[in-house]
Formats: sequence, structure tokens, C-alpha cells
Amino acid sequence: MKKILTLALAVTTSLAAAQTMRVGVAYDAGGKFDKSFNQSAYEGSLRASKNLGVQLKDFEPSDPSQVIQGVRSFANEGFDLTIGVGFANNASISQVAKENPDLYFGLVDDVSPEKNVASLTFSEQEGSYLVGYLAGLNSSTGVVGFVGGMDIPLIHKFEAGYTAGVKAANPKARVIAQYVGTTPDAWNNPGKAKEIAGSMRAKGADIIFAAAGGSGNGVIDYIKQTQCLKAGSLPSGVKFNSDNFKSVKKSDAYTKACSGNTRPMFFIGVDSNQNYLGDFDKNPATMNHGLTSMLKRVDNAVYTLIKDVKEDKFTGGPRVFGLKDGGVGYAVDAYNKALISSSQVAKVEGVKAQIISGKIKVPSK
Repeated sequence: MKKILTLALAVTTSLAAAQTMRVGVAYDAGGKFDKSFNQSAYEGSLRASKNLGVQLKDFEPSDPSQVIQGVRSFANEGFDLTIGVGFANNASISQVAKENPDLYFGLVDDVSPEKNVASLTFSEQEGSYLVGYLAGLNSSTGVVGFVGGMDIPLIHKFEAGYTAGVKAANPKARVIAQYVGTTPDAWNNPGKAKEIAGSMRAKGADIIFAAAGGSGNGVIDYIKQTQCLKAGSLPSGVKFNSDNFKSVKKSDAYTKACSGNTRPMFFIGVDSNQNYLGDFDKNPATMNHGLTSMLKRVDNAVYTLIKDVKEDKFTGGPRVFGLKDGGVGYAVDAYNKALISSSQVAKVEGVKAQIISGKIKVPSK
């Protein structure tokens, strides 16, 4: 009897292991801990692992040409779902999906022609409009910056929405836009992004939105080092028009470096909530240099896809996540609540409602 029970237990355990859903994730350039796009996907898959009991395995290519190897290895092992994070992984996901029509695949940020691939894209321009609106309301100079990663249509959506939002809040404002590069290396070149931030500050930009993956850390680092604009360094034709943050408590380092007629500099985070990265003195009670973040809920999209496969509800083809379904948005939390007044939040929420209703048409290019 004991042998029979032991055998039954072994069979049950074996079946349970066989039934555990396995998910493979191939990340984009910059790695899964880029504090931005990849990390959001990672957090969504991790949540699925904890809540849904799925088994996770991931692949971080050191070179884009290696992606197909990682994707194919997941397929060869019979993984229930393989997700490619980033448009650069489209060719690899599509090719392996075509070779394995009985398996499910997911692609973030692009559309695959294969029927067994769920293509998860976002209305980035909608969320970017909202953070642009906040930049337009809060810029002391009326000059703001946009640092894009790779110069491609996807990031043009961020720029178009951001520019439209800035202009809606302040028609006289000027947006300076520049891209890090034209190859995938542009996602992971913080040094170049830091140089761009410096050139924008020299032109009077006090708020910079970086939609550049890991390169965005260079913009944050630049603002951490400089912290403010000084009246004596403003270029011809640019002056301080407002001082919205005059009453916000400043750090000792800021007070020392930015005495006299100055205004603070801010970055706008992207994809994940990066507001906390603006807490340069590790004291949330003093002024934070992250004005807000444009949230691109890759985590929710990835989690939803894994949950659909788990519940046998997988559907291939394109799916777009926008403001209406919480796919994009903006962040207000303990780090920036002193920067964005309740009246500004009310204005942004009103704009958000008009975008969802279709009253405001946000450009995507």
C-alpha cells in the first residue's frame, strides 16, 4: 500500500510539474533592469509568476543578433508563451512563431503578421500629451526639451504627443527635440543623452522629457549635477516668466548651488514611474527633480497576456493600450505631490477625459 501511495504521489507531482505554465521573456537592448521599458515588462511577468504560479525564464541578449537564439530555445523547450520585448524583436518572434504554430507568442511595441502572436502596442502619444501639458504649465522659461532614444516612428509618437500637450498648456512655449541615435545602441547611451541635456539647458530648457530607455539615465544624471538654471546664463531672448516652486522646501545642496536668481530643473520619466529618481538627497520632504513620469503600462499588458494564456483565452493579433483602458498615464505620488498642485491635477484630468471622449485628437507624428 505504501508503495502504491508513493507511486501515486510521484505521478501527481510529475503531472503538476508538467501542467505548470512556462513563460520565456526576451528583453530589448538596455537589459531588464533599465528602470524603464524592459523593467516594466519584467515586473509584469514577475507579478504573473507570484499571482498565477507560472514559471519564468528570461533572456538578455548582449547583441540584437542573439535574440532569435533565445526565442528559439524557449520554443524548442515547448514553453507555453514566449514574449519578445521591443520592436527590434519582431523578426525573431515572427520567425520562431511561424516555425511553431502550436505555441503562443507575444510581442511588445510592434505588430507581427503571425496569427499565433499577440501584438501589444500603446497609444504613447496620449500619455505624452498629459506630461507635456504639465511641462507647459510649469516651465519657468517657456522652453522645454525632448530627448528621444532611437530616431524611429515609435518615439516620434512620444514627441508628437508631448509637443501638442506643451503647446495646449502654453501656446508660446518652445519644444527642443533631439534623438540619441539611429541604431539600437541609442537605448543604452546615457553619456550621449547627458550631452544633449546640457545643450538643451544652454538653450534655456528647464524641463526635459526623456523617452530613451536606459539612455534617459544620462538626462537624470545631468539634472542631478546642475539642478537649476541661472538667470545670468540664460540665452538671448529667454527669461524667467514664472516661479511655481518658490515655496517648495529645497535641499541644502540645492540652496548652496542655486543661490540668487535661479529656477529648478526637472526631468519627466518614461514607461515606469521614475519620479523617485529625482529625489537626489534621499529626502522626499525636499524638492524632487522628477516632475512626473509618462506611464506606459507594459507591466499590465504583459500580465494580461500571461493571464489570458493561463486561462486558455489567448487571442493573436494586435491590441492597443491607451488612456481609456489604463495603458498609459502620468504619475503623481509622494515624490512629486508638492510640485503638481491639486488645481493642475484637475486640469490634467479634464484634458484626459477629453482625449478619452475624442474631443481632443492627439497627433501621433
